[in-house]
Amino acid sequence: MSHRKLPERRTFLQDRLDILIKRQQSGKATFNELTELDEIVNSDPDIMKKIILENMLVERMDDFIDPSGNLHKKEDINVQTIARPSLLNRIKSLIARIFTLQIAAIKLKMLTQRVAFI
Repeated sequence: MSHRKLPERRTFLQDRLDILIKRQQSGKATFNELTELDEIVNSDPDIMKKIILENMLVERMDDFIDPSGNLHKKEDINVQTIARPSLLNRIKSLIARIFTLQIAAIKLKMLTQRVAFI
């Protein structure tokens, strides 16, 4: 009796992912292929998790602790707020840029007059 391997059901993305990873590892992947690989990985969370686990070289899937459960803790998140400049600071900045441009234009005009004089 012949024990044939049962056909494996694979999607187009799974096949394309394997092809692109092999080309990347062999160093023959083009920029467009690497972009396509990035889009495939970022589009499917299951594929992304698989790639992350492979890259971390985890021996068993049980060793992986899903960090998404820890995102709700407030002390773990380091968020820095950036203060928006006030209206007065924005006006000062605008005026400073205008004067800087005017000074640069005056220097350029003087330089061109010197060159024309020579």
